[in-house]
Amino acid sequence: MIAKSMEPFLAGSSVIRAMFEEGKKMAKVYGAENVYDFSVGNPGLHPPKEYREAINYVNNEMDPHLVHGYMPNAGFESTRTAVAENLNKRFGSNFTFENIIMTVGAGSSINVIMKTIFDPGDKQVVFAPYFVEYANWASNYHAETVVVPPNEANGFEPDPEALKKALDPKVKAVIINNPNNPTGAIYSRETLEKIAEVLKEAEKEYGHPIYLISDEPYRELVYVDKEIVFIPDLYDNTIIAYSWSKSLSIPGDRLGYLAVSPKSDNVEEFMATATVANRISGDTNAPSIIQLAVERCLDAQVDIPYYKKNAEDLYKIVTDAGFTAVVPQGAFYLWVKSPVADEKELVAAAKEERILAVPGSAFACPGYIRLSFCISNETIQRSAESFAKLGKKYFG
Repeated sequence: MIAKSMEPFLAGSSVIRAMFEEGKKMAKVYGAENVYDFSVGNPGLHPPKEYREAINYVNNEMDPHLVHGYMPNAGFESTRTAVAENLNKRFGSNFTFENIIMTVGAGSSINVIMKTIFDPGDKQVVFAPYFVEYANWASNYHAETVVVPPNEANGFEPDPEALKKALDPKVKAVIINNPNNPTGAIYSRETLEKIAEVLKEAEKEYGHPIYLISDEPYRELVYVDKEIVFIPDLYDNTIIAYSWSKSLSIPGDRLGYLAVSPKSDNVEEFMATATVANRISGDTNAPSIIQLAVERCLDAQVDIPYYKKNAEDLYKIVTDAGFTAVVPQGAFYLWVKSPVADEKELVAAAKEERILAVPGSAFACPGYIRLSFCISNETIQRSAESFAKLGKKYFG
């Protein structure tokens, strides 16, 4: 007999994963080449050569006991030092290994953060559209999620004034995702500075820290000349959650980190508590072999121009078919306006043309659909006829 507390999660099981499974079924019926699966952000590019070479080196040249054994729960000191130094080189920060905890991907980072800061009844604030697991993860720690409505007029950037209205003394954290999944938006410095000011004022009023959790798995996937602002420069109580799933195309290898600003309140106590939270979460520590490999190729990246071309090609195909879409600035998603109020109707119609998409309601933003373009460019090109047929159903 399952726990009653799990019943809502079972009923609301991930729409994204459901579409992914549906795609595999359709591929058996129509042939994989005739199904256009834009549902899941599963990187289609191979990991870069530097990463594969690093894995081989760790496997073949290093002490097997080190490679496959336990290490401190926060991760190898050498890996944490390499991550801190890489951040300092890129952003002019002053992190040390003591500000870094290696985690089982960004999702694990955020869970560790939440375990560290939330008591039952606490709250977090998110900006719609947002990655739905944020709310699910907060519920693990009996915290509530307050959703700020989408700011369509400003390209889906967070609305600082709406944030101000959403805050109250129970709010312990605010989550931003930059570049954003699902919109592909990159947040401007002006917007982020205003958010920082709102949070500083609230901290003074409420007398406790409000952590700004910056979820950054798409930080390297940028297609426009726009700055990715380093949030700790703007706000002291910032915690970065990062993953190499996208930048190195290794989502199955499950490696990320959390980085706490050296200027954050009670940083030593936070890190000690977060290290324990990392252990008692059940992860124990991040994968040893992947830590040792990644620390040797921190500047490696997947083929960003490939994704940029995919973004441009899919945007053209979709808009040529009559749809309105947000130009992707980063990440690898196209956010498309539904021509009908219930975007699930559009998702169903797209499925009839063997196009798999995710409804915007899965991101707390109905009226849109999300298309993931981290697939092969050949699939994108083959989908043009199906999108044209789909467009004719709505635009003639």
